[in-house]
Amino acid sequence: MSAGALATTGGPRRVVITGAGTINALARDVPGTFEALREGRCGITRLNFRDVDRLSVQIGGQVHDWQPETYFNRQQIVLYDKFSQFTLLAAKQAVAQSGLSFEGELGAHSGVVLGTAGGGVNTWDDNYRTVYEEGKNRVHPFVIPRLMNNAAASLLSMEFGLLGPSFSVSTACASSNHAMGLAFQMVRSGAVRAALTGGSEAMLCFGGVKAWEGLRVMSKDACRPFSANRNGMVQGEGAGVFVFEDYEHARARGADILAEVVGFAMSSDAQDIVMPSAIGAERAITGAMRDAGMNPEDVGYINAHGTGTAANDKTECAAVAHAFGHHADKLMISSTKSMHGHLIGGTGAVELLACIMALRDGIIAPTIGYEEPDPECALDVVPNEAREARVEAVLSNAFAFGGLNAVIALRRV
Repeated sequence: MSAGALATTGGPRRVVITGAGTINALARDVPGTFEALREGRCGITRLNFRDVDRLSVQIGGQVHDWQPETYFNRQQIVLYDKFSQFTLLAAKQAVAQSGLSFEGELGAHSGVVLGTAGGGVNTWDDNYRTVYEEGKNRVHPFVIPRLMNNAAASLLSMEFGLLGPSFSVSTACASSNHAMGLAFQMVRSGAVRAALTGGSEAMLCFGGVKAWEGLRVMSKDACRPFSANRNGMVQGEGAGVFVFEDYEHARARGADILAEVVGFAMSSDAQDIVMPSAIGAERAITGAMRDAGMNPEDVGYINAHGTGTAANDKTECAAVAHAFGHHADKLMISSTKSMHGHLIGGTGAVELLACIMALRDGIIAPTIGYEEPDPECALDVVPNEAREARVEAVLSNAFAFGGLNAVIALRRV
């Protein structure tokens, strides 16, 4: 049966997550990340890379002591930018947990959809130095394959023999949620039986941080989402990758199902390139619930976009309050960016782990660094300490520069 024929048979399919992998400032695997989220551990530390002393902002959620030779051979390191390295490591964890083998027919009906905002920023930074600072007239022939935004998606397709649709999505801070939402829709429609999806980012280098400094939205000391004394976002780096799979296929092979993906919605503010809109965010939230067939009362937890900037936090809280009405007071909402930093295009993928932990383990990750109540963020933000609570359904919010919103709904299985 061809991939095209597969897409036209039967009705909508249920979509489940059967594998997860990550590397981030908290840990280099999912169990370690879960432990850090439960403990409310902060992975934001002083940055360590070339010329960091020239930066005004010197903190971030950095993956310290990264030694690529631990995971890759010399030929691979020459070809893989750091964001691709992170992606491959996370994907190998996810596929191993899923127990899937993509040999034969399954490989022909599986694909990759990944999110990244910057792609090979480290490669850009290194080669700008080579040409402009060092005055050299030649760069390595693999510069383009390293820096292109689709590099990680292409490398995953090659690593696992995935012959279906493989592509990258770049929608700033919503990139991962858009990618995972599109992967969900492809599996649900029958276009593919399985997909590797998520996102990655590796912007923590001199040029990457210096560019963000220009926006004047960065904190110099801590990420404190929803706290009245918050003073900006903190960047992070890393990756999160998941196996999204047709439920019947997963059940037939006896797979361990982590959660079910049940809804997704996107919206555009069409208003301002950097200032968020509560109306646009609310439309994405309500759209995801509608797509999932959920009522507001069904949702127990939201992993918030929660950047720690004044504009984002109050806008998101207003959107949640409008979307959920009286149920907003009963919701738990937290921002794990307070722990791992804002991974920009990769952030939604790492944050989906907190949603899975809430559904599987009944542990709600906290918003750490919370110090002062803000009347404009008067929701239950699970301040500072994780909480035990049984929840049946959760949402993961992502709201990006450009007014691009993407919300994913998950349900416990």
